[in-house]
Amino acid sequence: MPSTQLHEPSPQQQSSTTMKDRLNWLWSEYSVIIAFLIIFIVASMMSPRFLDLTNQLNILMHVSIIGIISLGMTIIMLSGGIDLSVGSVLALVGVLTVMAMNASGSIIIGLLTACIVGAFAGFLNGILIAKGKIASFIATLGMMAGARSIALYTANGGSISSEVDGFSAISNSKLGMIHYPVIIFIIMTVLVFILMHKTRFGRYVYAIGSNEKAALLSGIRVDRVKIGVYSLAGLLVSAAAIIETSRLNSISSSSSGMQYELDAIAAVIIGGTRMTGGRGKIIGTFFGVLILGILNNMMNLMNVSTHLQGFVKGLIIIIAVVFQKRE
Repeated sequence: MPSTQLHEPSPQQQSSTTMKDRLNWLWSEYSVIIAFLIIFIVASMMSPRFLDLTNQLNILMHVSIIGIISLGMTIIMLSGGIDLSVGSVLALVGVLTVMAMNASGSIIIGLLTACIVGAFAGFLNGILIAKGKIASFIATLGMMAGARSIALYTANGGSISSEVDGFSAISNSKLGMIHYPVIIFIIMTVLVFILMHKTRFGRYVYAIGSNEKAALLSGIRVDRVKIGVYSLAGLLVSAAAIIETSRLNSISSSSSGMQYELDAIAAVIIGGTRMTGGRGKIIGTFFGVLILGILNNMMNLMNVSTHLQGFVKGLIIIIAVVFQKRE
């Protein structure tokens, strides 16, 4: 019988395979940063106004609210869920915050009201999902309708303005050339990064998103973690509501927060977080938010119709999901 010989790969083949593996690893780990750099360069070539310092600071200012909401959405999606109620909860938080502030004359009471309302809305979502065993899509869809309805009823379908001096300074003051909302967004990104990547809670969230049954069998209190996830996300929505209400010194019960859930989900998916949970990074969401901000800014600079901007965001989500499936 002829002997069977095993041919070892040549050095050239080994080098080619190693290089391919490195490129695949580089893309899987840093694809969102690479995409950010490419989009930034293209945007700077398409419009000379893009690189203007004032424009760059405006981009950071405009993404700060969605950025804070996106941090909470990332935690939820890492756990395998989704939250469609963030925009409506933001409007409700804003309305009740202004009402509490105007009634008491105290900014502190207004801020406490915001935190309580947002966290409670998130807590209710968590209870419905964890204890009621309702799919996150359905539970948060119900919260979206309910929160918006309460906001409209409370404000008689209109806007409500703050009568307390100093409240608008939260969003409209600067540290040097940087507005406070940008600083708040960066600080919260760092804190959430530490929470998700350096603590037991973060490890539990990743475990639940990867395999909920395995997490339960390993002793993780899945229900408690889920309730904590949605409560924390609601608290982050409260922070975003405070910034938006302070920036305008008023809140609209009908238009504030509209489609914020779309922007937040888009930023999280662009940042590399899987819809099925268990995989993703906070830093990815940070760059995903910046990419979304640059795209919005470029569409405005190029006078793209606002009616088409939603189409572009939807297309970006689909493309991002397609790339995720190929990894």
